[in-house]
Amino acid sequence: MNALKNSVRLTGFLGSNPEVKAINDNKNLARVSIATHTRHRNSDGEWTTDTQWHNLVFWGKQAVFVEKSLTKGSEITVEGKLVNRQYVDKTGVTRYVTEISVQELLLLSRKPEE
Repeated sequence: MNALKNSVRLTGFLGSNPEVKAINDNKNLARVSIATHTRHRNSDGEWTTDTQWHNLVFWGKQAVFVEKSLTKGSEITVEGKLVNRQYVDKTGVTRYVTEISVQELLLLSRKPEE
């Protein structure tokens, strides 16, 4: 049951190409956001779609795979854990970020044709 304490699974579509960079000790980091969609009926009985955006973080070999294999529009399923962090931006304002640190990745569709 310990594995269920901080576990997230999402299936969605990439909103952009992954941003990849090398950081200390030649460790790779990739960031990308995915959109998840939920359909429901509104009060008038019409179908509407609710879209939520989620920030994903990949480390190490996964980051390299993401850079080579994923592009905007790719459909993926991820499993990971929620990470909350804060930082001070260039103007001195404290910003808060919630991300999913991805541990497992499943590619559901191939790269979209360019």
